[in-house]
Amino acid sequence: MARLFGTDGVRGLANRDVTVELALDLGSAAAHVLGSRTMPGHRPKAVVGRDPRASGEFLSAAVSAGLAASGVDVVDLGVVPTPALAYLVSAMHADLGVMVSASHNAMPDNGIKFFARGGLKLDDSVEDEIEAVLGNGWERPIGADVGRMRVDTGIAAEQYVEHLTASIGTSPDRRPLEGLRIAVDAANGAASQVGPDALRAAGADVVVINASPDGRNINEKAGSTHPEQLQAVVVAAEADFGVAFDGDADRCLAVDHGGVLVDGDQILGILAKALKDEGRLPGETLVVTVMSNLGLLLAMRDAGVRTVQTGVGDRYVLEEMRAHGYGLGGEQSGHIILAEHATTGDGVLTALHLAARIKATGKRLADLATEIPRLPQTLVNVKGVDKARTDADEDLRVAVENAEALLGETGRVLLRPSGTEPVVRVMVEAATQTQADGVAETLAAVVRERLSL
Repeated sequence: MARLFGTDGVRGLANRDVTVELALDLGSAAAHVLGSRTMPGHRPKAVVGRDPRASGEFLSAAVSAGLAASGVDVVDLGVVPTPALAYLVSAMHADLGVMVSASHNAMPDNGIKFFARGGLKLDDSVEDEIEAVLGNGWERPIGADVGRMRVDTGIAAEQYVEHLTASIGTSPDRRPLEGLRIAVDAANGAASQVGPDALRAAGADVVVINASPDGRNINEKAGSTHPEQLQAVVVAAEADFGVAFDGDADRCLAVDHGGVLVDGDQILGILAKALKDEGRLPGETLVVTVMSNLGLLLAMRDAGVRTVQTGVGDRYVLEEMRAHGYGLGGEQSGHIILAEHATTGDGVLTALHLAARIKATGKRLADLATEIPRLPQTLVNVKGVDKARTDADEDLRVAVENAEALLGETGRVLLRPSGTEPVVRVMVEAATQTQADGVAETLAAVVRERLSL
């Protein structure tokens, strides 16, 4: 049987894969696994949040019911970003947190992810414990031992915004972003209110689009997965730059004054240089994934910043950061972790710190991004092959070595088997797009020949 938990919680088509019954059982199972880690005699407390998609209303109610029926007190935060939920688990001294969201996925999907005490994502072993007890029968609490449920009135969201703005030195007599005009695409998602609020509280003049969630329009031709509208608005509004969040606001991409997209790799490079200049980059190290652009790696080398690469997925970036005390890491998608202020990727936090760097340097975003060049990149998905033989085929290994020798220091080759399909992904970076295309197609042909089923 396939594992229920994926790389970021349980996710699928709402009311088909992710059902009320599953949400109820997950709430109960999480209560027994995570609640058992509390002090004897202490009643566990959970905070529950969701993004604005319609299915989140009944799924969050179901998971909350499962928690309360198992003796956990529940605070319903309503619509909040995932990083807000993670922060509030710690700030509200909760024993666990539950976020109902499918992040950047289309509206029909939804998901459930858990956070342990301190706002940390669960290790695989803990998720496996929850899955192992899912649906088990046990003696339910009765009388005064059942959990109580209350709805937060918005105070928690205000506390989160204050936390964000304080991270760049905002105070009643200091508004560090004053003079900047920033366009915000909230993806009709969870940061539709708190994103613009945080930037305004820090002094920015904010132009907002796609901040009217109706339960159906989350991520619809908007946000970090569809930045085209923001690119046009930044130019039309004569904004200094723009930022785009995804549905649960754990990602942030940017757009410069000319409408040019600035991706997560470039934002990471800009923030790494900022922290290094301030003497606040632990180990002078940036954590990225193997899919980060080689241009970022070369720029960091030139800036005296060491890079550590992990597997694809923010959880692997976070694991590396926690294991060695690193302070900054993330992905090309805009999932960026500033460990001094957050336990997970936070799009609004990223936007604030990017804006603070622009203000501090007096440079345009376009100029800062130019310091982190993106090398041309080509990705070819080779389908219908035996991906298990990717690392074992000698002829393929030689072909990759020859390609790497041809590309030299300004090129790179990655072959990655898909986790779910009979597909091998061939990724090539090179000094020119023509060279990247040519090498990628040559290697793809070798993969087809050598790994055909």
